[in-house]
Amino acid sequence: MIDPSPDTAPPPDAILRMLLEASAVRFGEFTLTSGEKSDVYVDVKRAWTDPHRLDLLARAFAARVGSADRLAGMELGAVPLVVATALRTGHPFTILRKSVKEHGTRQAYEGDLASGDRVLLIEDVSTTGGSSERSVQILRAAGGVVNRALVVIDREAGARERLAAIGVRLEPLATLSDLRRART
Repeated sequence: MIDPSPDTAPPPDAILRMLLEASAVRFGEFTLTSGEKSDVYVDVKRAWTDPHRLDLLARAFAARVGSADRLAGMELGAVPLVVATALRTGHPFTILRKSVKEHGTRQAYEGDLASGDRVLLIEDVSTTGGSSERSVQILRAAGGVVNRALVVIDREAGARERLAAIGVRLEPLATLSDLRRART
């Protein structure tokens, strides 16, 4: 069961148990967004659609915000995580678009972003790090300073190294290896 304590960071094993109980981790044969085949599918959306589970994730992220001025995340998977963490910490946030709309302001993001803002990127799942790298590019182009990214699950498929190459440290709540061990 989920720890209802509102002001404490949950232990790492609570995150793993919650994801498994929510059926957010499935074992079988899957094709990932990257086109790669995997025997594990991680769908954090199955967890964050429940307010208690979302709160557990927000508490875990809130405990790791550090000196960030602002939170940010890419639509769709990171939006509830960013908003819930912002509500816990009081940090303003920015939502990044996967693609720029062809009408209106044509911005790549929603929310204020001042030059020099220290921005903490939040993601649901990292595999190769491609979408995280794109998020960092958008934020840096707008003047944001990004050197950390929090993620619920790192699939350990190159994201850590890819982000390190652009000066961003990936900090997962759990890894795919952790999920495999917790399943047994």
